[in-house]
Amino acid sequence: MEVSVNTLSDVSREVEISTSQEELEPHFQKAYRAYRPKVEIRGFRKGKAPLDLIKKLYGDLIEQEALSEVAGTLYAEVVKDRELKPIGEPVVTDMNYKRGEGFRFKVQYDIRPTIVLKDYKGIPVEKTVHRVTDGGLEEEIQRLRKINSTTEPADRVTDDEHIVSVEIQELDESGVPLIGRKNQDARFYLADPELELPFKEALAKAERDGRYVVQFDHQHGDHMHAVHLALTVKRIEKVILPEVDDAFVKKISKEKYSTVASFRDSLRADLENYWKEKDQRQAVNLLVGELIRRHDFSVPESLVRGVLDGLLEDVKGQYPKRELPVDFDVEKFYEENRAYAIFQAKWALLREEIIAAEHLTVSDEDLAAVAEREAGRLGIEKERLLKYYQSSDQVKDRLIGDKLIDLLLEKAKIKEVVKDDVTASQ
Repeated sequence: MEVSVNTLSDVSREVEISTSQEELEPHFQKAYRAYRPKVEIRGFRKGKAPLDLIKKLYGDLIEQEALSEVAGTLYAEVVKDRELKPIGEPVVTDMNYKRGEGFRFKVQYDIRPTIVLKDYKGIPVEKTVHRVTDGGLEEEIQRLRKINSTTEPADRVTDDEHIVSVEIQELDESGVPLIGRKNQDARFYLADPELELPFKEALAKAERDGRYVVQFDHQHGDHMHAVHLALTVKRIEKVILPEVDDAFVKKISKEKYSTVASFRDSLRADLENYWKEKDQRQAVNLLVGELIRRHDFSVPESLVRGVLDGLLEDVKGQYPKRELPVDFDVEKFYEENRAYAIFQAKWALLREEIIAAEHLTVSDEDLAAVAEREAGRLGIEKERLLKYYQSSDQVKDRLIGDKLIDLLLEKAKIKEVVKDDVTASQ
């Protein structure tokens, strides 16, 4: 067997393998024997025909079908003998077989890039720290009131807590209605902070069956165009916000809290935890982004494709029977998510390099501490959970990753920027 290994790029190689007919015979004999139980030849019981006869009648077909498996077997032998270090799935290309003359084929495979670690400690990171104030707490309570609000019919608008349903007719510059440019049932909640000001002003004192004209310039792409609309009020609803009392608290907390004071304390703690976790994730993302920027290396295509395939599997999970719509453009999806996939693949490689450089490992004590912490939350006995953790590479990898992030954040130069009066909905 003749073997040559060629360099295609920093992270891609191609091995070319040529083998003689004599070297192929053991592989083909195995294929003949595997095929024999399927063959029915007159004069012989099924599966009992001589191999020489099977070879004479079906040899070319059997050998052609066996080539992919043969290529995989020979490639595995070369990987072992030459101590190659492929990653990802290899791709067999350019198979050339002429019966009686031998078999030649090529296999393209990826290798890990050479990564020279640069400074990964002392990375400057600007971390936003959201501080929940009394104003922010009240905004969140107001949001909960709106979620649990009711409505009742009204004849006119008296404040922002109204929903106005209108028929919208688009007009030309002279005020003439444009045929086919009508929306029969548009709803505007006047207290919605996203509501455009011209609509809010036009409907601020609206009455049922009233007609109101709205004119404003709208930014569309790189240009402005005039909007001229007639709004005919069809229905007005008054939004009734519930009072913040003990009954309200019991209802929305499902009896978990019985007083407004205890609910406020809990809500503040929830908001603080929410922002603490979100601020931490943002700081980690900024830190990882800076590490990626400082380390320039090629990423094996097989790793990028693996990330993309994983993302596609997540999308499939959103559809019945995990079947994508017939018009789903997979290649467009891959292209749109390619930059993200490259980033994730680069971080996976860089992460492994730093973990190795820092000699980060997971001890039995680490696993026991996690089992102790999570046993109550999961409702599983600590010893049973610990046994599972000790056998789970996924759990160990997660803990090592946590250690790495803790180390990087500990060594980073973090500048905190405080932001006040925020809610989880912002």
